[in-house]
Formats: sequence, structure tokens, C-alpha cells
Amino acid sequence: MISLDWTLILQFFNFLVLLFFLNKLLYRPLLAIMTQRREKIEAGQARARDLEGEIEAKMLSYQQQLSAAKAEASRERAELRKAAHQQEAEITGAAQQKAVARVKSIREQVENEAAAAGRVLKKEASALAGQIATKVLGRKLA
Repeated sequence: MISLDWTLILQFFNFLVLLFFLNKLLYRPLLAIMTQRREKIEAGQARARDLEGEIEAKMLSYQQQLSAAKAEASRERAELRKAAHQQEAEITGAAQQKAVARVKSIREQVENEAAAAGRVLKKEASALAGQIATKVLGRKLA
């Protein structure tokens, strides 16, 4: 059985002294370090959230700028294509006009040469017909 004597009081006093020294030397410094660590972690997390918000804002701004640049590039590309098509149409039209004029001048030249050749052939045909008739009839025609 347990007896209640002066050793129990001594043990209780020993426990209180030990509790006081442990609280002073171990628990309070440990709790202070844990509190500081918790505060640092919370501050780091808050900083991380702030940085994440800044990153999201910058990414949104970057995406908007990228979209604007793509739209501008698309618009400029469309304008360049339109200008190229107009220039192509002008060059093609000028080339067609030159080709038509060249064909017309060649046709006129061919017609002139054909008419000249026709006149020469008519003269030669008359002379040749006279020679053939002279040879066939055996006499000269008047």
C-alpha cells in the first residue's frame, strides 16, 4: 500500500522544481523557436501568394500584349497581301496591254508583209502565166 509520509511531499516539491527548471530552460525557448518558425513560414507563404499574384498579373499582361501583337501582325499581313494583289493586278494588266500591243503590231506587220507578198506574187503570177501560155501555145501572147 501507499503510505503518505514526508517523502511524498519531497517528491512533489522535486516535481515542482523540475517543472520550473524545465519550463525555464526547455519549454519556453522551444515554444519561442516554434513561434518564430511558424511566423517565418506564414511570412514566406504570404510572400509566395503575393509573388504568385504578381506573376499572374504579369502573365495576363504578357498574354494581352502577345494577342495585340498577333492582331497587329495579322492586320499588317492582310494589308501587305492586299497591296501585293493590287501590285500584281497592275503588273499583270500592264503586261497584258504590252502583249496585246505587241500582238497587234505583229499582226499589222504580218498583214503588211502578206499584202506585199500578195502584190509581188500577183506580178510574178501574171508574168509566169504569160510564160506558161507562151510555152503551151508555142507562140507569144499579146
